[in-house]
Amino acid sequence: MIKFQYFPKSRVIPEHLNNIVGVFSENSDKISSDKFLHPSNNILREVSSGLETLGFVIEKSKKSNDKIKIPVLFGINGKLEKYFDADGFNSITKTVIEIEAGRAVANYQFLKDLFQACMMTDVDYLVIAVRKIYRKNPDFQNVVTFFDTLFTSGRLKLPLKGILIIGY
Repeated sequence: MIKFQYFPKSRVIPEHLNNIVGVFSENSDKISSDKFLHPSNNILREVSSGLETLGFVIEKSKKSNDKIKIPVLFGINGKLEKYFDADGFNSITKTVIEIEAGRAVANYQFLKDLFQACMMTDVDYLVIAVRKIYRKNPDFQNVVTFFDTLFTSGRLKLPLKGILIIGY
């Protein structure tokens, strides 16, 4: 069973993000961290067609030409100077998706995802998919608790309209 938490908690999850949860739910029997220890690329492969149906461009491989490059900085004559890669991007809903596996909490990859999404141009929403459980650790709950603290404290203002955490 897929779990999710949308932030800020004071807002209803937007329909386009709810549709993403639906894609993960439709594939839960193939991606559930309760049953499998798949790397993040396998999870992305399983949900990619559903996400593409929703208008996402999805990373096809780790080759440079197949990566999704989201602009961050522009230099002289508007030349792209800095970008970050994403697992998926929808330019209409301005939503970036990152799918993590073992490194999500252990290496604080979810914090890197947050930072990068905040720096990306034309990104309003961030979706981070993490395992519910990794090596007996409740990764999904740990990430949710972190974002709950961040939003509740009110000490850090983010340039994003919303963040969706999905536990698979």
